Amino acid sequence: MSRAKLTLLALVVVCSVSCDQATKALAATTLGPNLSLSYLGGTVRLWNAENPGGFLSIGAELSPLMRAVLFGGVNSLIVIGALLYVIRNHEHMRRLEVIGFALVLSGALGNLIDRASLGVVRDFVHIGIGPIRTGIFNVADVAAMAGAVVLLFCFRSSDRV
Repeated sequence: MSRAKLTLLALVVVCSVSCDQATKALAATTLGPNLSLSYLGGTVRLWNAENPGGFLSIGAELSPLMRAVLFGGVNSLIVIGALLYVIRNHEHMRRLEVIGFALVLSGALGNLIDRASLGVVRDFVHIGIGPIRTGIFNVADVAAMAGAVVLLFCFRSSDRV
């Protein structure tokens, strides 16, 4: 069973990171610098945005070195720590927990690939109704958030047992 969980971890990470990178490449080739697409009456908007900072561009005003250390180095250490945690504890984890960690890891890895290769994270999706809108995000962000929700559910449900 433990080999199956590690295989599951690897499959989710590879599929999610691949999907993230493919959608970012598609957005980069389809959406020019001045082109945006709008769907469902403006509820979903697609355009290229480069985010030098973190969530909602927090830290974008930091120097390039500080951004590299904070968003590249610290994020890398967190990814390595989480991966080591899963590898060491996978035998005691439920499949859903493994999937949650895999989604969080893949989200972080997808954005780390951008930072390492481009110095920024590529975002392209913006959702909202009227003045109520999300920040601009990408598939890696969705994976990380979905993984966090799955893990919260897992940890919450394990407290009751």
